Amino acid sequence: MNIVEFIKKVPKTELHLHIEGTLEPDHMFKLAKKNNIFIPFKNIKEVKEAYNFSNLESFLKIYYEGSKVLIKEEDFFDLTWAYALKCKEDNIVHTEIFFDPQTHTNRGINFEIVINGIYKALQKANKEFGLSFKIIMCFLRHLSEKSGFEMLDHAIVHKDKIFGVGLDSSEIGNPPSKFQKLFKKSIEKGFLTFAHAGEEGPPEYIWDSINLLNVKRIDHGVQCLHDKILVEKLCKDKTPLTVCPLSNIKLRVFNKLKEHNLKKMLDKKLMVMVNSDDPAYFGGYLNKNLIEIQSALNLSIDDIKTLIINSFKASFLTEEKKMEWISKV
Repeated sequence: MNIVEFIKKVPKTELHLHIEGTLEPDHMFKLAKKNNIFIPFKNIKEVKEAYNFSNLESFLKIYYEGSKVLIKEEDFFDLTWAYALKCKEDNIVHTEIFFDPQTHTNRGINFEIVINGIYKALQKANKEFGLSFKIIMCFLRHLSEKSGFEMLDHAIVHKDKIFGVGLDSSEIGNPPSKFQKLFKKSIEKGFLTFAHAGEEGPPEYIWDSINLLNVKRIDHGVQCLHDKILVEKLCKDKTPLTVCPLSNIKLRVFNKLKEHNLKKMLDKKLMVMVNSDDPAYFGGYLNKNLIEIQSALNLSIDDIKTLIINSFKASFLTEEKKMEWISKV
């Protein structure tokens, strides 16, 4: 079996996926029409042309624009169901997805509508083809901590559906320290914590996410190589780093895949894994990320196995389930 076939067939888990980032252009148009929402694009071609981002900020502008078409519970259900089918196609057996409620509640959409649509679709996928899942609610870091506390109150009501809380959106100028109190309360309420750090932001943001927010995983983390002591700590603690190669290229973190530092991270024995982030916007789901980064960096089959096994190890499946899937890899 060649390496591409192996990637396609092997069971995988995905730990860094924003459900709103799976909104494909044709689906966006369909929902805009159905819900009578104006979007500033005439056709699918125009949307795709707008997907030439210069940085995280330019992407977020379009991302929030696209999210406006999600109005009803069935919209969130259909969006999530489409991703679940993609999991089936890509042999993803377990997924831990992010959602951004403030993107929707700020437009007057009820929190219940968002979480129920997402949860019901994942439950259906679990029942129909065994996809296991966890849901992580993200706070938007460009908004205030106060706004985050309001979201936390909603999350507490839906604790049976929401497993953890994360931190995403514009990293530069919004350090983890801004949310220290919010994360402390989230932990007290029984949520696990995660944070995007070290994508565009400095290694200090990774330190702060660990020390101030007590995170279980660092989302992205590619800037860690600029800090030798940090690398040693991440290795020693086996801190998972959920790297998203195609996203990093689209957002100009690296100019091209051949320049990506994933292989260096692997060589330093960091606990790295590959994910798709916002696949509708960044040009590919999990298999495509793995296939393209393998080709660009000439990764061996052992490298690919390590990435996939790391992903299972870093997931919140039971130890028994982790071992079962890892043995299949």
